[in-house]
Amino acid sequence: MSRRPGPRSHRLRAAGALTGAAAVGLLAAGCGLQPATSYVPVAGPGSIQPLEGVDDAPLTVTSKNFTEQLILGKISVLAAQAAGFDVTDLTNAPGSQPPRDLILSGEADLTWEYTGTAWLAFLGEDAGIADQQEQWAAVRDADVANGLVWGGPAPLNNTYAMAVRTEALPELGGITTMSGLAELPPEQRTFCVEAEFNSRADGMTPMLEHYGLERGAATGVPDGNIGIYDTGAIYGATDTGACNFGEVFATDGRIEALDLTLLEDDLGFFPAYNAAPVYYGETLEEFPELQEVFDAITPTLTDEALRVMNLRVDVEGEEPADVAFDFMVDNGFISRP
Repeated sequence: MSRRPGPRSHRLRAAGALTGAAAVGLLAAGCGLQPATSYVPVAGPGSIQPLEGVDDAPLTVTSKNFTEQLILGKISVLAAQAAGFDVTDLTNAPGSQPPRDLILSGEADLTWEYTGTAWLAFLGEDAGIADQQEQWAAVRDADVANGLVWGGPAPLNNTYAMAVRTEALPELGGITTMSGLAELPPEQRTFCVEAEFNSRADGMTPMLEHYGLERGAATGVPDGNIGIYDTGAIYGATDTGACNFGEVFATDGRIEALDLTLLEDDLGFFPAYNAAPVYYGETLEEFPELQEVFDAITPTLTDEALRVMNLRVDVEGEEPADVAFDFMVDNGFISRP
């Protein structure tokens, strides 16, 4: 197989694939274009060693532009650099579609995607799959036709969840599961949700039905028990008791910061949204050992680990690259120089 384009042409093409807001964040660098957010700390050697035959081969990493994706992107940049690649950092691309387009076109070699997002948004399926392994396998098999290879899924599952303030648990009968909602009196079944979740086909109303509760019924969940909030405001509203149960994302750092407890989705309503590395297929054909590098990292990315890292960025104001660096050092993948 012929070598892929050298660093300069590869990076210029990759930068050209981004439009609008993404292009604003690019600045001129010595050998092409790099995003202004391409900073990562210098790392020393760890368990990740340079791969044989890489010899500074070009490799482009991309990610979406929210905190968790930035952290995963920076982890990937650090890992690929440690493996001996000359890395172009195109993390922080706006929205979900630009990273997908980059990886489909081969202008990027690696990204992290959520199984449920790919299944529903990119592959056009009507309903997600609650079983995490089945959802990953379905996406993996479907994306082969698109020239993409999915690595194994991380334990982290950034799906919807219902959270309750921990100090309220005694007055709510020590509830631990979604099934427990049906055991509460109707006046305690109060919810804070975002507008999208309130109206979507796999959102609030079918969730209640799945757990045996009728929306709008006095003996189920009266409409007055459901408050509509902006996404970010739900966490604070739940914490202050504006509602007993708030719709959250399972790996959000504010869960830890506000001491919220997640209810177990014991009847499997919410689709699986496990993160997994996704590779441009031709890149992996040329450098198959790259997958082994990320196979070692993926099992360490748990819900708890991402909640802690997301908290450090969203609540404590740290840089995603610094948080990713500490994670990689703590797990021995790289070291401090």
